[in-house]
Amino acid sequence: MASKLLGVNRSWAVANIYRTAEIAANAPRYRRKSSTFIDGIHDVTDQDNMAPAQLYSTMSGRLFHSGRIAIVMVGLPARGKTHICVSMARYLQWLGVKTRIFHLGDYRRATVGEGGHVPQDYFYPNASPASTMLRQKILKKCREDIYAWLNHENGQVAIYDAVNPTAAGRRALAKEFAKHDVQTLFLESYVDDEEILRENARNVKIHSPDFDGMDPDEAAERYLKRIETKIPIFETMQEEELNYVKMINAGQAFFYNNVSFNYLSHRIVFYLTNLHIKARTTFFVRAGPAEGEESYKNDAPLSEEGRSYAQKMTETLLRHREQERKTNSEQAGHEVPLRPLTVWTSTRLRTIQTADPLKEQGYTVRNRSQMSQINPGVCEKLSEHAIRRLYPEEVEKHELDPYHHRYPRAESYHDLAVRLEPIILELEREQNDVLIIAHESVLRVLYSYLMHCRPMEIPKLKFPRDEIIEIIPAAYQNEAKRIHIPGLDPQFTPGSPEDIRIPVPSIYSNINLPPIDGISSPVESSSGENGLTRPPEKVVNNAKEMVADKVADLD
Repeated sequence: MASKLLGVNRSWAVANIYRTAEIAANAPRYRRKSSTFIDGIHDVTDQDNMAPAQLYSTMSGRLFHSGRIAIVMVGLPARGKTHICVSMARYLQWLGVKTRIFHLGDYRRATVGEGGHVPQDYFYPNASPASTMLRQKILKKCREDIYAWLNHENGQVAIYDAVNPTAAGRRALAKEFAKHDVQTLFLESYVDDEEILRENARNVKIHSPDFDGMDPDEAAERYLKRIETKIPIFETMQEEELNYVKMINAGQAFFYNNVSFNYLSHRIVFYLTNLHIKARTTFFVRAGPAEGEESYKNDAPLSEEGRSYAQKMTETLLRHREQERKTNSEQAGHEVPLRPLTVWTSTRLRTIQTADPLKEQGYTVRNRSQMSQINPGVCEKLSEHAIRRLYPEEVEKHELDPYHHRYPRAESYHDLAVRLEPIILELEREQNDVLIIAHESVLRVLYSYLMHCRPMEIPKLKFPRDEIIEIIPAAYQNEAKRIHIPGLDPQFTPGSPEDIRIPVPSIYSNINLPPIDGISSPVESSSGENGLTRPPEKVVNNAKEMVADKVADLD
């Protein structure tokens, strides 16, 4: 009797356990809202706020069980610190890590007011009492905002962009962050290569009104001398007790010290080892049309029209690069050499063959398996009517979230973004100009990384075949140009509306959102008569105006 009763109790207990698990799994906090769930705990709670390559979300908003981190920049002006900050923030935000840059120069300008100037001895270690009080006031406000963001807005990585010139000041800063339970990683950009210094000064700082109309080389020299005058003392990092990374001469070498406190810090350091601050340009272009109907499973070669397209694209690209070189030479007052060009393609036959004219001229061509197009799964070659009839529930999910949703045995754009992370790291590491020849789905994701697009925009970006998209790196925000390829048959030029032929949901049907305020995508291409050459068209970018007050910064 006792054994039977025990058996009943066990059955009741097991049933209760399963019932409890079922209730928990269906509770609002844990309910799996779509086919994009991770597990019973880490669900996609708010797709609109998910980053392009974010794997999961948490109640706190912090990822990788890594707590709060302050990345403190170290280095004199014109060393590429801001470029590093922006690139690092872009990568971390791409992964879903809540990241914000706190630029000390913004706080200085807000304190002294528009058109105001700091005292001459503001950066001196033995500054006057008035300058010291002003400096402390500015530092206090900046750090208060850092703590408020980390504590009250669930921020995870705060990037503190300032000179931080002395060892004593850095030690004090590390102790202060430790009191607030914030881990500190110092990052110094150390440059003693005169050519890199002049290039950085020319590219970023000489747009200040102080140097308007001046020869670029002369302006760069004057700016570097101004730095020596205003910041007479700078101590490179040698503090053995601090966590720091020293990037030497724009990524030529790295030195690490004590960087071993969590997983996210190692991801950051790994990214930094792939980063450099030298100028280079990225070009995006689609592969030429293949024989027969283009298909994921059928790896067809280029058609006759495709081979003609490859030749015209090559001629247009090389002509544009030479024109750009001549323009740069005229502006510099001396001959500027043409940077080497490397070509990346997927392993699909039509992308490889599109690069053949460049390969025949001696350019290096590399094939990347991760750059294969998005997998359409069971929907390939199905009509819209058939998809709606066979998979009505999937169509409904797709219309709600075309970025994260995946059809049966297919990939979502989110899957593609995760797959392309090694390519993104390699793109950051590449020092040559790069031409990427790939399917439109791959171009959408890579473009969105460089131009900071929101996830819900990505499936709707268009890359017509009659355009080469040029991405030009800049210190504060990348810029883009459209380069028209003349002489193409119009039937081969339009961009595809979507990889899986489902009508664009009405809420996104006319999407024309800029990646960030004032920056547009290549979606609204200007028209022109076929066969006529249009001059390169700049994608609208108001970001330069948004940061115009930073160009003469000494922070």
